[in-house]
Amino acid sequence: MSDVANPPLPARSFDVLAIMTAIESLLGILVMARALVMAGRAIDLAGLDREAARLAAAIACLPPGVGHPLKPSLEALMREADLLAEHLPRP
Repeated sequence: MSDVANPPLPARSFDVLAIMTAIESLLGILVMARALVMAGRAIDLAGLDREAARLAAAIACLPPGVGHPLKPSLEALMREADLLAEHLPRP
């Protein structure tokens, strides 16, 4: 069987895809957290800082320019974090 239709991705492409998956996962967590807060539920944000730190470390390990395709997803993640922060109860 030939791999012409599905040529192998360069190793860095796998890195970018893995990071994109992590971004989408964290985005989903933030969306769910915001929905819960808006419904009046209490949420526990413990661990989110650790996940964000892992994500930042993975991005920092990419060679210059390789992570450029991640920018729109990272911007969406930042917007969702801001939206969640706006809806959190004030201490």
